[in-house]
Amino acid sequence: MIKVAQVSKSYQRKLVLDDVSLEVSKGQIFGLLGPNGAGKTTLIRILNQMASPDAGSVTFDGQLLGERHLPLIGYLPEERGLYKNMAVRAHLLFLAQLRGLNKTMAAQNVDHWLQHFEIQDWQNKRIATLSKGMAQKVQFIAALVHQPQLLILDEPLSGFDPLNVELIMNEIKALKAQGTTIILSTHNMKSVDEICDHAALLHQGQILAQDTVQNLRRTHAKGRIYVRFRGHMLAFANALWTDFTLLEQKETETGLFDCILQIRGERSVNDLMRSLQDQVAVEHIELLLPSMQEVFVDLINQKENQDV
Repeated sequence: MIKVAQVSKSYQRKLVLDDVSLEVSKGQIFGLLGPNGAGKTTLIRILNQMASPDAGSVTFDGQLLGERHLPLIGYLPEERGLYKNMAVRAHLLFLAQLRGLNKTMAAQNVDHWLQHFEIQDWQNKRIATLSKGMAQKVQFIAALVHQPQLLILDEPLSGFDPLNVELIMNEIKALKAQGTTIILSTHNMKSVDEICDHAALLHQGQILAQDTVQNLRRTHAKGRIYVRFRGHMLAFANALWTDFTLLEQKETETGLFDCILQIRGERSVNDLMRSLQDQVAVEHIELLLPSMQEVFVDLINQKENQDV
């Protein structure tokens, strides 16, 4: 759906985006990651046509991104921007009509979402009287009230308590199930692990890596294996030889062990299975994958070490 091709952008001679290219497919959740100052906000501003690239192009469904695409895009900015003196419902109606809905459709959609989030009792309250969490819900509704094809969420979980984080995460999953394409910019790496299909990591204006979340995690695996087995620990340890190092062991019940191993050399999970065959009864075995937080730190450290 979205193709960013060799986009560069500078502010006051400072290069903020440097030849950035990425693709976001229709119906996926795409994680846009990076430390503060990496260029994420600038790229999001370009996608929302709040800024223009100095070089490169952005296309929407094969067409050069333009003003006609704005009604198809929803945007939740990191810096919330509600008019504090307006009432909740009036504000949402105003924003829905700015995105191209007529009065009837705007009213239907606004009332649906107020009921869905169970905040209809607050519809005539001024924005200034809302708690931060309640205002966040209103801003979230504003981003999707016009049923956009592309939803750009910049730190959507910021400021929410755990219950509301779960609520918003479930809404994002539901929107994906309905076919909405979502770009998620966040520092909440747990949410990336849970809901993102693809991810790209920006650092100092450049793309360090982009792939499916699963492939990124596999690429940065540290060669650790989790094994649960029934049998004798001595037989298990002897079967490892020098190919695997036993890092952790715990007997959860008599004769049932949970273990963490470190692969040595070029060995694999299959090699381990063969070594354990006829020695113990393996109930579960898997290669442990790093979280996206660990992948994120690993990539940044690699880049900084290269620049030294």
